[in-house]
Amino acid sequence: MSFTPDIRVFCCHYTSQQAIAEGLAGLKNDGFPPNATIERLLCSGKLQVSTILKAFEDGADGVCVVGCPVNECHNLMGSQRAAHRVLAVRKALNELGVEGERIEMFHLPRGFHPEFVEAVKQLDERTRGMGPSPFNGGTAK
Repeated sequence: MSFTPDIRVFCCHYTSQQAIAEGLAGLKNDGFPPNATIERLLCSGKLQVSTILKAFEDGADGVCVVGCPVNECHNLMGSQRAAHRVLAVRKALNELGVEGERIEMFHLPRGFHPEFVEAVKQLDERTRGMGPSPFNGGTAK
């Protein structure tokens, strides 16, 4: 059975601005998974647990959160707040018997395009190995 996961990417405006500047076509030419959807945030620290859970509820098989390096956040401690929220969701998933590895936080410097693409590819590959999320009926797309 072939499975193409629905990957949602929540990323900080600052860590993604160079990668996004070339547009979705440019990202896909560089290997960005076509099944990944990007939602830019003013700061990863603005991402709420409820928003992450809603992504899973709406059919995401994996969620990637990209923020600034831990001690270099443009908005002081935003990426640290995001990391704590990602850990809370990971713990909740594990408690529900769902793979916590379906969500990952990446701390990337500004404008490092190859690392941005690689982070999403990494989560995409991992999610393909897990199969469909049980939250969307466990059906392959």
